[in-house]
Amino acid sequence: MSLYHTANGMSDEDPFTQQEVTFKINGNFVQLQLSTWVSLLDAIREYAGLTGTKKGCDHGQCGACTVICDGERILSCLTLAVMKEDSEIITIEGIAAEGQLHPLQKAFIEHDAFQCGYCTPGQICSAIGMFLEGKARTRAEVKDLMSGNLCRCGANSNIVDAIMEVKNTAEI
Repeated sequence: MSLYHTANGMSDEDPFTQQEVTFKINGNFVQLQLSTWVSLLDAIREYAGLTGTKKGCDHGQCGACTVICDGERILSCLTLAVMKEDSEIITIEGIAAEGQLHPLQKAFIEHDAFQCGYCTPGQICSAIGMFLEGKARTRAEVKDLMSGNLCRCGANSNIVDAIMEVKNTAEI
């Protein structure tokens, strides 16, 4: 470990690797002091305290960390937090409005689209992001566009059923 000289003495924190980052997360402005290498996932979970977004593989292969950023779904484990300065981020905690479940959350319950539930936040954020992106016109497209979100419990067909129900009712 190397020590850095500061005005007040020595510190093990490199003052040049810290940056203040501001986001709008679930409608609230959040200002965080972060190391420049902190992922958006860790900023959301560890610094902002929103633990609904899950850390799965930490390599962008499972989709558990999917959030909506500026209207598009992204893998937060592969994104540096400093890259999303001034972005609007929606996590699973920001999906429900005024205490009412989002139609997709209701459809997940009705279609038994989860078993262990670990992937559910990423699945829901990914599906909503897919809707916002104007994609997924057919069941085959939904399956293809959701293929980056893995469900190890095998609820994939129920997940697609829930997405299709909401897509077809235009309650997005």
